[in-house]
Amino acid sequence: MKQPSTGSRLLQGAFVLGLAAIISKIIGAFQKIPLQNLGGDGVFGIYNTVYPFYMMVITIGAAGLPVAISKFVVEQHVLGRPEEGRRVIRLSSMLLGGIGLVLAVLMYTGAPWIGKWIGNGHVIPSIRAAALALLVVPLMTGLRGYFQGMQQMVPTAVSQVVEQIIRVTVMIVLLLWLMAREASLETIAAGAMLGSFAGGFAGLLAMLVYGLRHRKQMRKLVQGKSPEAQDSEVAGVDAKGRIGGAAEPQRSNREWIRALLVYAIPVCLGSLAVPLMNLVDTFTVPRLLQKEGLNELQSMVSFGIYNRGLPLVQMVTMLAMSLSVLFIPAMAEAKLRGGPEAVRQQASLALRWFWLIGLAASAGLAVLAEPINRMLYGDAAGTEALRYMALTAAGSTVSIIAAALLQGLGSVRAPAFSMLAAAGVKVLLNVWLVPTLGIVGAAMAGAAAYMLAAALNVALLARYSALRLAPSAVLAKPALVIAAMSLAAAGMAWATEALLGGMGIAADRRIAAVGVSLLGVAAGAAVFVLAAARTGLLTAAELVAVPKVGPSLAKVLRSLRVLR
Repeated sequence: MKQPSTGSRLLQGAFVLGLAAIISKIIGAFQKIPLQNLGGDGVFGIYNTVYPFYMMVITIGAAGLPVAISKFVVEQHVLGRPEEGRRVIRLSSMLLGGIGLVLAVLMYTGAPWIGKWIGNGHVIPSIRAAALALLVVPLMTGLRGYFQGMQQMVPTAVSQVVEQIIRVTVMIVLLLWLMAREASLETIAAGAMLGSFAGGFAGLLAMLVYGLRHRKQMRKLVQGKSPEAQDSEVAGVDAKGRIGGAAEPQRSNREWIRALLVYAIPVCLGSLAVPLMNLVDTFTVPRLLQKEGLNELQSMVSFGIYNRGLPLVQMVTMLAMSLSVLFIPAMAEAKLRGGPEAVRQQASLALRWFWLIGLAASAGLAVLAEPINRMLYGDAAGTEALRYMALTAAGSTVSIIAAALLQGLGSVRAPAFSMLAAAGVKVLLNVWLVPTLGIVGAAMAGAAAYMLAAALNVALLARYSALRLAPSAVLAKPALVIAAMSLAAAGMAWATEALLGGMGIAADRRIAAVGVSLLGVAAGAAVFVLAAARTGLLTAAELVAVPKVGPSLAKVLRSLRVLR
């Protein structure tokens, strides 16, 4: 039976993880929207002050090792050492469990000091609630890394969706219960943060179920072989007495732990880009707003309004982050099997698509900022800040994917330097712009910093892989596609507002905003696909490789004579 090509497997895996990321983020948006709608901008502000800090700690405790696991597992699989791959996950699980426990204790006991650093005592209960998630989330991400290294994306996808469903359910139940008891704003926000622990616990259970099933399958596979083959697989030794068919000594547990940490620590630093940038806002924006005359609670309300656009931008960055773990082992495999040309092809494909996705998300959200703001949050407060925050989608998406490609090539330190440079620029721009422009200045600073991180990572990737980016594919054609998409979205929004106005439904009503937003997004998405196909940025081969919907969509586009 013919095996699917690496490129086809990559696109199929990308589809599975991408779909799971989209579903998860949509569910996550339904978490934050009722939080703001029911709890108000004060609760929303506290939650969004603590959540970036929680994500930073989670990234420190769980980002690097899962990526290292996926890389080493795929390498051991290619070299014919399945047992070594299973040893990697056993050792890394012990590491992740210990790291999570230590970080949970430090975060819980250090909550009062963290509140002082942030400059707001209302965040302390939420910090302590978030610390509990550190007991389970690192273990869950480690198991995800193992299956991603085995090129099995369904377990991760299912775990992501289960995690988000339980997280949202628990948060909404606690939100309604605490509000019925007229709890304080900080208590309501802490209840919302407990959803992270519940979701992480459910996601871990899902991964354990897949892990047990995988273990049984491996046992059946070994039992079906001859005794000699069993001994050879368990020991990882071939007929010539070489480990995995390669003239390399088998690593001890200590050597594996050292190898995991050496690879994981720089990867962890490179993965801190998005949470570190949000953490810069956590430690600077509320303080800068208070210096302009706002009290602690008022600064939390303003910060909550500032973060209204965050769930929408994070939907795109979540897609990029979910797929980045797929590109790391894929790039490692391409480097081992296909050589420089295979590396360049995969890097070019990834950058082209995520540059387009990021640009489309930024432009669409900026054009439809006001109706989307009214649709989700009931009013237009912070619309200008939302427009500038939308621009962060393009830079953050490209930065994340380029960093993953660099890590897959073995350059694990370079993305960390790009991230640190961008975070430094974000701090300086916040200090300069927030006192004069408020939350709009913070959004502008974020857009500039993310674009800097993207530019640095792409430049490094081009250097390490000898990748040459054609100006037409990077600038000219994407500009045409995004311009056409933006005009379609804006035109549909204008027409819908005019039609609803003629029916006596004012544009500032929430029901009108729903119609304007959804029809505008639909028109923009349709024109985006058509224009991308017509300009050759979307090819028939790439589209057909996408499972389920790809072949049907390719057939439709061919009938319209827009797909090459």
